[in-house]
Amino acid sequence: MKILTGTGNPKLAELIAASVGVSLCETNITRFPDGEIFVKIVDNVRGEDLFIIQSVSIEPNNMLMELLIMIDAAKRASAKRITAVLPYYGYARQDRKDQPRVPITAKLVANLLVAAGANRIICVDLHAQQIQGFFDIPVDHLYGSPVIVKYLRSLELKKLVVVSPDAGGLKMADSYAKMLDAGIALVGKQRKSCEDVVANHLVGDVEGRNTLLVDDMTSTAGTLCAAAQLLADAGAQSVRAAVSHSLLSEKGIIRLKESPIVELVTTNTITQRDWGNDCKVTVLSVADLLAEAIMRIHNGQSVSSLFEIKK
Repeated sequence: MKILTGTGNPKLAELIAASVGVSLCETNITRFPDGEIFVKIVDNVRGEDLFIIQSVSIEPNNMLMELLIMIDAAKRASAKRITAVLPYYGYARQDRKDQPRVPITAKLVANLLVAAGANRIICVDLHAQQIQGFFDIPVDHLYGSPVIVKYLRSLELKKLVVVSPDAGGLKMADSYAKMLDAGIALVGKQRKSCEDVVANHLVGDVEGRNTLLVDDMTSTAGTLCAAAQLLADAGAQSVRAAVSHSLLSEKGIIRLKESPIVELVTTNTITQRDWGNDCKVTVLSVADLLAEAIMRIHNGQSVSSLFEIKK
């Protein structure tokens, strides 16, 4: 088994390799003056079970192209099996044709990965679970919830209510509520643009309760902050939020600082910028989770037990 990484999230890749107990393969990734990407795998990978780690985020077009070229290079170097490990699957929000003359880009990305030569996919908290069906190769879909729930339990929050910030996230909220032995509530929202959201009604009782908003990702924090304000106005004792993927922009950080949210819990599936000590963000590592999945896949073992949350 060998592990190599692109430039999408090298720090996470180093942590994964350390947890597995191997060194990252030496890889040279350069860009020509016109922006073209060149990849050379320095180490011999012939006959190897190869895992390529790349988060398709920050600059998703470059990161995706880099991943495709790495897969092609590995295939031409006669790797026995190539597993693309995407802690964050870029373009996942474009998963359906919801208006005329628009693409299903998440499906296009799946086609590209398979065409490049990937034999297996590992990903974490897809924006839409049906993306697994876009592939005709095995997909291991992991969840960040075991890592996040372990941290939340350490806070020993009493009278906790898990809140979905929209109707689409109710299934995730229900899952967290069961794991945390908490109540559940729902916020209804109206999206006015890709950045502006209005939270206009609340289903459930949160007065005097500690509340936890859960979602798969956030970028501008519009949905979370609008929902948090509604919860605060309804008498919530505290408001926290938990997301697997944080793509926070500067606008999102400003909103977060000005919102009633006391803490945003996320993971390192995406390289996090240093926003300062007052940014309210707690970053947890999914390196051990991904490392365990990689070792089990390499050894032909089941990964389903990774989804279990121990009391």
